[in-house]
Amino acid sequence: MAKCAYCGTGIWMGGVRAGEKRYCNRKCYEEGTVIAAANQVSPDIIREQTDLLHRGNCPKCKGRGPVDIHTSHLVYSMLVLTRWSSTRQLSCRACGVKDQLSKAGICLVAGWWGIPWGLLLTPVQITRNIIGLVSPPDPARPSPALERLVRVHIGTQLLAQSRAAALQAAPAPAAPTPPPLTGPPPLKGPAAPY
Repeated sequence: MAKCAYCGTGIWMGGVRAGEKRYCNRKCYEEGTVIAAANQVSPDIIREQTDLLHRGNCPKCKGRGPVDIHTSHLVYSMLVLTRWSSTRQLSCRACGVKDQLSKAGICLVAGWWGIPWGLLLTPVQITRNIIGLVSPPDPARPSPALERLVRVHIGTQLLAQSRAAALQAAPAPAAPTPPPLTGPPPLKGPAAPY
């Protein structure tokens, strides 16, 4: 069984092929292309940009860092409908804690009301939020998740630049040529004296 070159998921059949690599879907193919572009950048530049972002101000509250990736988990239910998700945000520790606490509160209030998934997933998502609260990213150094975010951002910029360069290098389509002029256009009405 083949594995996705981006996420590592097993591929039973289908998928997207790109040369020697195989991806489970179009999204993984695009993400893999971005990572491949970023892998051409020197690790020193990636590390430098990651450290710069880590030491910067929080994009949420504009307060002082360190800034890192904080994940919060949510579940809410209504009888037979249960929705759950995990959200990553780039923020300082205080903003990360605020988001994790608010999502845990929503889980406590709105997670239990679905049968059977609400009853099963609510304790899981609350536990995941608690684990995030008690074991945050190390403030002394950037997490691998933050480095991956920087790598994806740089790869996206490189792909956009290469696409723009390719568009500029491509010859412009020829403008349609107007029909040749054979004389003055016909005048309607009486001709004006000169």
